[in-house]
Amino acid sequence: MGTQARTPARQARQARAEALRRTRRRHRNLGVAGGVVIVALLAAIAFVLVDAAGGDAPAPPTAQSTAAPAGATATGAIVTGTGPVTVTIYLDYLCPYCGRFERANSGDLERLVAAGTIRLELHPLAFLDRASQGTRYSTRTANAVATVADRSPAKVLAFSAALFEQQPAEGGPGLTDQRIAAIATGAGVPTDVAASFTERRFERWVATSTDWAFQHGGVTGTPTVLVNGKVFEGDLYTAGPLAAAVAAAA
Repeated sequence: MGTQARTPARQARQARAEALRRTRRRHRNLGVAGGVVIVALLAAIAFVLVDAAGGDAPAPPTAQSTAAPAGATATGAIVTGTGPVTVTIYLDYLCPYCGRFERANSGDLERLVAAGTIRLELHPLAFLDRASQGTRYSTRTANAVATVADRSPAKVLAFSAALFEQQPAEGGPGLTDQRIAAIATGAGVPTDVAASFTERRFERWVATSTDWAFQHGGVTGTPTVLVNGKVFEGDLYTAGPLAAAVAAAA
């Protein structure tokens, strides 16, 4: 009699325990599903906000996207030469005044680098992207020069001068990637280096360097030229005055 009474009671307890376990499983499943829904909602909200701002969600930084060319300074300069006088030049490859400066002074600068007189710091900027009909010519050429500095540094000055020799008009579409590569190989840049321009390896570095130049480097336009850290205020567009300033500084 007592045994028969305990059996139904035991069965009842087991049933209640099983029901409790089922309830807990449902709660866990609901919690997981709820977390998935919340994550999805947050992602959707982030997408809508970015889309409304007209941009793309920022990609996590990678070694490639944040790379600087070998030997570049922390302020965004490509360095050629090891002389005692430092000549710093901020330029944009679409800037017509930079073209005038280059055509007047490139011969003297190459000679002074070869003679061991100057340390030449080139800052290729990209603030004139807005003036190339959406082709981002300034960024593409600055990236190309940075690529040469990274992989074929002895050809930087020759390539830079060649770009200015064939400089397109400001306000036009600029030169194609294929034409930029052809100018590079014509200046002695190895073919495989020129072919890698389209990898855009240094475009983020160019953008960062351009921002630094205007926000912290005191640059308000191009060309900006400094001799041993002091702005050169002589004639930028005639051969001779810059070389004379370097000689005086030496």
